Amino acid sequence: MRLRPITASDHADVLALNDRDVELLAPLDEARLVQLLDWADRALVIDVNGAFAGFVITFASGSAYDGKNFAWFSERYTDFGYLDRVVLHQDFRRRGLGSQVYDALERSLGCPLFALEVNLDPPNDASLAFHRARGFFEVGQRVAQGHLVSLLLKTLPSDG
Repeated sequence: MRLRPITASDHADVLALNDRDVELLAPLDEARLVQLLDWADRALVIDVNGAFAGFVITFASGSAYDGKNFAWFSERYTDFGYLDRVVLHQDFRRRGLGSQVYDALERSLGCPLFALEVNLDPPNDASLAFHRARGFFEVGQRVAQGHLVSLLLKTLPSDG
């Protein structure tokens, strides 16, 4: 697996994959994707032997990103990395790629906290179990885009 920047030639794959799992993600069109890429600190393709296996988008605290859950974390924490979305193509799931992506992100975020949310209603039990096993803990809940979400944090080791 290799992580590389999303390029314009990846946009169609990113949008198609996002649409496939849109009930667990926020809707995304070309204009919104371009805007997110402008605000993101990381916008990466998950590449497996040259194949598009998925993508990941993160934002640093202080970003102009307008997401409501990001704003919730911004009101409470000053130095964090926020995972907006990580999406794996169905052909590449259950291969440990998610863990590899998270390992890479946790090593490179350069901040003390890693923030994200997971749906509680509709439930995303597999995601909750994955994140709990990685050391994420709930710091709140809120209704976002008609879904109840669990707001999760992980304390990252310091470089010191």
